[in-house]
Amino acid sequence: MASQSGSRLVIYAALIGNFLIAVTKFVASWITGSSAMLSEGVHSLVDTGNELLLLHGLRRSEQAPDRTHPFGYGRELYFWSFIVALLVFALGAGVAFYEGVTHILDPEPADNVTVNYAVLAISAVFEGVSWWIGLKEFNRRRGRLGFFEAARQSKDPSVYTVLFEDSAALLGLAIAFLGILFAQLLDMPQLDGVASIGIGCVLGATAVFLARESKGLLMGEPALPQVERALTAIVETDAAVERVNGILTVHLGPEQIVAGLSVEFEDRLDATEIEACVERLEARLRREIPAITAFFVKPQTARGWARRAMALEDGR
Repeated sequence: MASQSGSRLVIYAALIGNFLIAVTKFVASWITGSSAMLSEGVHSLVDTGNELLLLHGLRRSEQAPDRTHPFGYGRELYFWSFIVALLVFALGAGVAFYEGVTHILDPEPADNVTVNYAVLAISAVFEGVSWWIGLKEFNRRRGRLGFFEAARQSKDPSVYTVLFEDSAALLGLAIAFLGILFAQLLDMPQLDGVASIGIGCVLGATAVFLARESKGLLMGEPALPQVERALTAIVETDAAVERVNGILTVHLGPEQIVAGLSVEFEDRLDATEIEACVERLEARLRREIPAITAFFVKPQTARGWARRAMALEDGR
């Protein structure tokens, strides 16, 4: 639950910041006629909608299992994260490219560029605060992993999605500033359009990365190796277990893992004793690894698991 509250804090901070920034940018674009500023306004508006979708996904993912979804609704968050990536690409990057090309083909000098500079400065402050909150939460979770490696291994897309959106927003602000500045200094309003296309490229690259990661989670990714090792260690400490042959896990949500184990029990055990062992293990796992919401055990010899593992390696 602590991770969920941290995710919500990051999303709410980004939601408030992006909404205020979007309004400010649209007003500045209307006053000055800047294409880059209009693209930035659309970018912030899309980000605002994205945060609402992530909050909706978080809320839906916390629903209890029922007859139609016996393993719960955890993948709702993964689905809405994927939709967010598509929106960043289709709306954010698409509008930015369109505005950029239009402004290059039919350039118009921007008026009141001082307003643009003021808005960019204010936006940078808001985006910076949101980015810092997201970065702190992301760093708290990633431990010693590198930035991109932690994003690839993360099972909670809500935090890294907001962080990458805010990073793209800050980079977009820098591009918009340079485009407006050089358009003014060189008296080349086409550079404002070039900046808008540059913003579109940043958004497109961000969207591709987010979509790729969300797709992997939707398809079903295994638990992290340390989680699987901890699970295996708990099972093997039970006196009734001779060895764990292998383990299969899949994330249905950031804190929802389904685990299946191939276990070789002591030969002396009967069915009743094996059942009691499984119940002991389930109770212990609920205490020590609460993210494991479903736990299945298959009594099996090492040879039987080896055949299954070989089939997995061969993709069968």
